[in-house]
Amino acid sequence: MAGFLTEQLNNKVLDCFFGGVPIDPPPTLYVGLSLTRAYRGGYLTEPSAGSYARVTLRNDRASFSDAVSGTKTNALAITFPSPSATWGTILSVFIADEAAGGNVLAMADLPDPRTIRGGDRAPTIAVNALFFSHT
Repeated sequence: MAGFLTEQLNNKVLDCFFGGVPIDPPPTLYVGLSLTRAYRGGYLTEPSAGSYARVTLRNDRASFSDAVSGTKTNALAITFPSPSATWGTILSVFIADEAAGGNVLAMADLPDPRTIRGGDRAPTIAVNALFFSHT
């Protein structure tokens, strides 16, 4: 699923390269699911029940492959908790800098919306299935 950096992160990158404002990347990132489509403003609605939680990833080269042709992908499978109740219809995936709240750094729409119900298998994003570009 192709995604993009949010306006907030794009602005930080632009300020870094054109103005010399340093960026301190977070050592840990959090992958979440949204009931709304990906939006460059980073607005989303997460599931709120049934064991839903963001997945913690170390922000390193073991979690993310080296960028190629302006694209960065996940190097590890990302597996969410098993749903114990309905989460709703998931439309997009996002990466944030906090386990709850925080700043949304990147988003991607699922190729096909997926309804997740209690008792379903734990949702998983396969290796190299999530990719982001800076445009």
